[in-house]
Amino acid sequence: MTLSLSVETARWRAHQQSVLVEFPGLVPVAKGNGYGFGNVRLATEAVRLGTRLLAVGTGREAAEVAEAFPGDLLVLTPYRAGEPEAGPAGRTIRTVSHAGVLHALPTRSRVVVECMTTMRRHGIAPDDLGRLALDGLVLEGFALHLPLDRPDDSDPVAEVAEWVRAITAAGLPATTVFLSHLASADLGRLRRQFPDTVFHSRIGTRLWLGDVGALQARATVLDVTPIAKGERYGYRQHKAPSDGQLLVVTGGTAHGVGLEAPKYVHGVVPRAKGLARAGLATVNRTLSPYAWDGRQLWFAEPPHMQVSILFLPGDTKPPAVGDELTLNVRHTTTHFDQVTDR
Repeated sequence: MTLSLSVETARWRAHQQSVLVEFPGLVPVAKGNGYGFGNVRLATEAVRLGTRLLAVGTGREAAEVAEAFPGDLLVLTPYRAGEPEAGPAGRTIRTVSHAGVLHALPTRSRVVVECMTTMRRHGIAPDDLGRLALDGLVLEGFALHLPLDRPDDSDPVAEVAEWVRAITAAGLPATTVFLSHLASADLGRLRRQFPDTVFHSRIGTRLWLGDVGALQARATVLDVTPIAKGERYGYRQHKAPSDGQLLVVTGGTAHGVGLEAPKYVHGVVPRAKGLARAGLATVNRTLSPYAWDGRQLWFAEPPHMQVSILFLPGDTKPPAVGDELTLNVRHTTTHFDQVTDR
């Protein structure tokens, strides 16, 4: 009995191909929980796409996918002096965001220099470009991680162009630039403006999760227990709000069910919905991601480690043990027990 992700494989792969056509030379990204699929699965899909470079989050992830992906592996997390070597020798490319760590890398290490964009996360400042001690290292290119939103209406192409010119002015080769979060139309503008620079888009979410209709998360019903209004249940012995059923289903905190990452909220309506959810939570009323018979169900209590308990009102015919419920989860925070193709 598992929490599973069912993939309409042909449709899923057709979407990947469409993204590849839109972004020629893209670099697939497989990191973290592998966007719900697992990094090894995504590495095999990257081989199917014909890409020769795969971006991963950490050196450990590079080692994990090395057997599944025979090409080069770009580690996105910046290198820190003193960290242990990881990833296959000769195939691993490290990201560098501070000039001071270059001396700590072994001779002939392959590196990509991360530049400080308006993301303000990490990267080399423009004034430090001319002071990069790259002797003995293999420079594979520069990387620009751009913000998703631009409320000031600034032009991302102008930001990238400014960096390309700064790299060239520092006497460094701007032959290869890796980009994150740039639209295909903007990428075309850059290619026309800098025909001697090869731009590679690093894409994860849009590549693997861009067609959510091809994916369906499912949970198995483990137990169905009738309960009358006022009867107590669960760890905290809450009272049932009405007659109904308690459904014990697969999926708990170990899977990421019921856990939320902070979200940036825009607009009045989303803020109002957020306040409403917060208000319900204060009286122990929290909607679950599970649905049965077209109805989204409430958590009967907070999810357990590997299962969740849901409340199904008495006016709905309950599922049987072994039936499956659909659920709407965030793939980047969910660990499925299995991924199945259909």
